Amino acid sequence: MIAIDRTRTVAVVGAGTMGQGIAQVALVAGHRVRLYDAAPGSAERGAQAVAARLGRLAEKGRMDAAERDAALARLAPAATIGELADAALVIEAIIEDLPAKQRLFTELEEIVDEDCLLATNTSSLSVTAVAGALRRPGRFVGLHFFNPAPLLPLVEVVSAATTDEDAVAAAYATAAAWGKTPVRCTDTPGFIVNRIARPFYAEAFRVHEEGAAEPATIDAVLRECGGFAMGPFELTDLIGQDVNEAVTRSVWESFFHDPKFTPSLTQRRLVESGLLGRKSGRGWFRYGDEDRPLPATAAPAQAPQQVTVLGDLGPAAELVALMEEAGIRVDRDERGPGAIMLGDDDWLFLADGAYATERGDSVIHFDLALDYRAATRIALAPGDTAGPEAVQAAIGLFQALGKQVSVIADVPGMIVARTVAMLVDLAADAVAKGVASPADVDTAMRLGVNYPLGPLEWGDRLGAYWVCALLRELDDGCPGGRYAPSSLLRRRTAAEGKLF
Repeated sequence: MIAIDRTRTVAVVGAGTMGQGIAQVALVAGHRVRLYDAAPGSAERGAQAVAARLGRLAEKGRMDAAERDAALARLAPAATIGELADAALVIEAIIEDLPAKQRLFTELEEIVDEDCLLATNTSSLSVTAVAGALRRPGRFVGLHFFNPAPLLPLVEVVSAATTDEDAVAAAYATAAAWGKTPVRCTDTPGFIVNRIARPFYAEAFRVHEEGAAEPATIDAVLRECGGFAMGPFELTDLIGQDVNEAVTRSVWESFFHDPKFTPSLTQRRLVESGLLGRKSGRGWFRYGDEDRPLPATAAPAQAPQQVTVLGDLGPAAELVALMEEAGIRVDRDERGPGAIMLGDDDWLFLADGAYATERGDSVIHFDLALDYRAATRIALAPGDTAGPEAVQAAIGLFQALGKQVSVIADVPGMIVARTVAMLVDLAADAVAKGVASPADVDTAMRLGVNYPLGPLEWGDRLGAYWVCALLRELDDGCPGGRYAPSSLLRRRTAAEGKLF
């Protein structure tokens, strides 16, 4: 794979935030950069903004002053699109409107040389559809940078149905030469990240809509138990509810209303109300002088002195050592359903996709954790017949392990377990359908949305059988296809092997 030579010009069309960021990346990599925008004065303002950012980097010692000056000498705003004629690569970052992008690239085809690579930074439109208007669609690719482009390493290199392999290879090599981490994917709705990430938001919103917990509690459980950097409610407030909901709706519509991608009605109401998050002062949370709601946290409770572990706790096996280290006597019986007995009739089970109430009398579910030793919070979901003494004993048990405890209503799959299972399922489905390689899927999800593990690696840790069983339980209780395990996950389960 040969990257575009640094002596060649890179053109960026669209001088907004994303266009400026891409221009900065190409500049720092050593290219001459032409920045063009159809709106009068926008290219000049965009170039000035890039210059100001490079100046701040030099002031902070993160860029040599001589390098800054050399980069600025290579940057030029273009007054007309004709000034992009010498470009070896043109990257478009204009509005997400298909006809507008098609018009731009058909015009560019008449201006640039035959060997010029054409790329779109679209995050929501079909790369194949944009390329469909071109005379030579083989040289057209998607180069999806993540905002802010100078800081985030991931670039999705997207092949349209008509893209030549040489064009994909050149785009991939160029992104790598610019210091980015490129991943390859086919042209599918949402590409890798926006396709696979949908359950992180959707399942949290659904748990809230089911009345199981408030947003602050769900966020806290996903952060402090699941290991995610931010919860979905605070993250969508940061992104903008309108932006996040539009991506979800676009993916859903592109997949012909597949129930796995169904948008949230509650989020739609936020958007309709103008409650867009931080930028409007209110979304799921209020922003300003008011204090953020705190997660529901149980008061201190007495821990049991002794418990019995029946069978294999599976992904929660680490709890045995933690209980023993906390001074709790653990009796073990290898025969059993994989449960912790708090007393003669009180049972703790890892969330499995069913209601705790359905498992019998005095059953309490606890949520999946990325790492039970490192987790600082755990969620409990008592069944309807679990008595208050049993709930207090369960709370005290996890508090003795150094965890804060959030008690939520009985909801199938709880919070972390159902979210992770859905992420694993969509990742496996994407690989099975040739969207991307397993390694690229996991890389994209770690770098693009900062997940603590790639979903396929997470699935291998949990085991295909465990993930598939949880989804089957969810699908039985909530039929309609949303939770139906993908074909690859079912096959891996049947073979009792790892996902990859």
